[in-house]
Order: sequence, then C-alpha cells, then structure tokens
Amino acid sequence: MNILVVGLGLIGGSICKALSDKTTHNIWGYDRDKSVLEQALNWGCISLVANENDFNKADIVIVCLHPIATRSFMESHIPKFKNNCIIFDVCGIKGQMVLDITESALEYNVHYIGTHPMAGKEHSGFEFSDKDLFKNANFIVTPIDKTDSNALNTVISLAEQIGFGAIIKSDPFEHDSIIAYTSQLAHIVSSAYVKSPTLKKEKGYTGGSFQDMTRIATLNEDMWTDLFLLNKESLVFEIDMLMHNLKLYRDAISENDSDKLKEYLRDSRILKEYNLKDGV
Repeated sequence: MNILVVGLGLIGGSICKALSDKTTHNIWGYDRDKSVLEQALNWGCISLVANENDFNKADIVIVCLHPIATRSFMESHIPKFKNNCIIFDVCGIKGQMVLDITESALEYNVHYIGTHPMAGKEHSGFEFSDKDLFKNANFIVTPIDKTDSNALNTVISLAEQIGFGAIIKSDPFEHDSIIAYTSQLAHIVSSAYVKSPTLKKEKGYTGGSFQDMTRIATLNEDMWTDLFLLNKESLVFEIDMLMHNLKLYRDAISENDSDKLKEYLRDSRILKEYNLKDGV
C-alpha cells in the first residue's frame, strides 16, 4: 500500500521508521519542515516527499499532528483523498472529533478511524523518533457504529505489524475520560512538581523517584496545552480529586496524626498492589 504519514515528529517519525523496517509498504512523508523531510529521506524511512497532488494516490493516511491541527487538516483535506482511503490520527483526544470526522469522511467515501498509540518520550521531534518506540505498547482504537469494520481491521493489522502489543477498543468519550487520569494528570503533576524552589538544590540528592516524577516535565507545551483544554472537564475532575487527596495527606502530617497517615499510605499501597499488579 501507499501510506502517507502527515507530520514527522516523534510519533510520525517513529511510525515511518517502524513501517519501513517491518513492512514492505511504500512510505511517503508530508511535513511543513523541509529539513525534517530531508532527514527522513536520508534515514531511508520514506521513499517520497509528498505534496498535495499525491494525496489522491494514498491508500492510508496517518495524521500525526497536534490536536487542533489534526482536526483542521482532516476537515480541509478529506475531499482530496481517493475513494476508500483509510485515514487515522494519533492525537490524545478523541471524543466529539471521532463523531464529526467520521461523518465528514463518509461524505467522500473515506474511512476514518480514531486511534491513540500509548507510547512516547519526554522529548519531541524526528531526531528522537525510534523504530522500536511501539514495541509491546497499547494501541487504542475508538470505533463507533458508523466505523467501517474492514478499515478498522486494516488499521489494527498495521499496528500489530509495527510492534504494538494489546489492541484496546474504547468509546471515544470514555477514552478521553480515562486518559485524563492515566496520562494528562501525570503531566500536570510533573510540571507542577518541578516548580518548587528546592529544585535548584537537587543536584546530588536525587534518585529514581525524582527522575520518575520529573521526566515528563520536559513536555511540548504547545501540544499539551491543546490536549488539556480540549479535555478540560475530565482533567479538572482528576485535578480536583488529586488536590482533595493531597490535602488529606497534608493535614495528617501537619497534625502529626500517624494513624491517619499510615491508613492513607496503606490504602494506596493496597490499591497499587491489587489494581495494578499486572502492570500498566
């Protein structure tokens, strides 16, 4: 198949590298940054720098842009794709977009699948892309009633070919609700955590826990701002829940209440041991 990858950052670049390494498909790249396209050509993970005249020749289009840009690109370019083309995006917000883009795509006999690869790094850009980024990672698909089953199976098969482990099927809105907790809240916490003035004194005093807490504070603020605001209701709920629980710990410590503190810590340990015993 001719597979067009739009946006060759960390995820798009990794998809190109994985596809070129693990499949025999023709991989085309499209990006506004010509230097990135040159890097991809030199690496050998794309065979063609595509332009809009090539769009109607692609069998599959993978949109790897920031959330707002993803929706804008699909809405403006879907009419340019050929009949029965499959298009899917990889951004971390699904919800109403899945319903809207599915309807728009059907008007032009194009099949849209909302997906979310649960893989990444704390750094962005093609230079950090990796053909093994998706090895054993979860791949979320968000089909709805109007989703074409053959297109869905094609996307799932492609995901499995490039290394994804579990394929998770989710309602688009449930996806956003859960992702607010499993992904977005973690980035908020890490970003807030590094704002302590004690950060300036950390050298020589850190271990694994500090590294784990601060790793994702080096996020891409443009992309994550979009994600947070597009999912604000679910994310605000999770932030409020965290603040409530933090206050319980704070009050127990402030009041020297060892019984309460021990209870909170024990409850969390049990939740971790039993709910997450098989890994995340």
